[in-house]
Amino acid sequence: MQQDILESCLIQSPEQAMALLNPLRADIVSRLAEPASAAELARQLQETPQRMNYHLKALEKTGLIRRVGTRQVRNLVEVLYQSIAKTFVLAESLSLSEETIERLKEHGSLAQLITTAEQMKKDAVHLMEHAEKGEDIPSATMQLLIPLQDQNARQAFIEDYVEMMKALTCKYAGALEQDGKAAAMYQVMLAIYPKTDKGE
Repeated sequence: MQQDILESCLIQSPEQAMALLNPLRADIVSRLAEPASAAELARQLQETPQRMNYHLKALEKTGLIRRVGTRQVRNLVEVLYQSIAKTFVLAESLSLSEETIERLKEHGSLAQLITTAEQMKKDAVHLMEHAEKGEDIPSATMQLLIPLQDQNARQAFIEDYVEMMKALTCKYAGALEQDGKAAAMYQVMLAIYPKTDKGE
């Protein structure tokens, strides 16, 4: 049922760009890297199936997602949708205002944050299954609160982080093989977003 999708798609249509401005629709597109039905997405996003169908039809009309098949669930036939690409890049020819471009970047980052969190959750569950079988699964987590006053501070933090990761990568890149054995690969992720109070 799953179809090959593009790694990246150049957005040249204002209609597609505006669709991605909607936080919920951007989230839906990011979740459709794999086929899913309106009912599945509604459960994930805690929305009604009717509202989800409305947004899916609107996204399908813009060409950002497509129908890839159907599935029988009890007495119902569910339509499966899939995104046309994993990531989207805005074409310069769109001539969007700086404010609109910033909003697109922000919503795109939030959608990616959700996708990353879901991937980490899936990976953790998979690794826990191996740990229950007695396998040694080394892992580490770190959570920090950092005061970043404005856009300049946020950008400086990201640049410092990237430089630090480049240095670490260079330091450990030579360890791909040790004693003739391939070294275990570890995944490192960074997420940065405003702290929210519970209940917000």
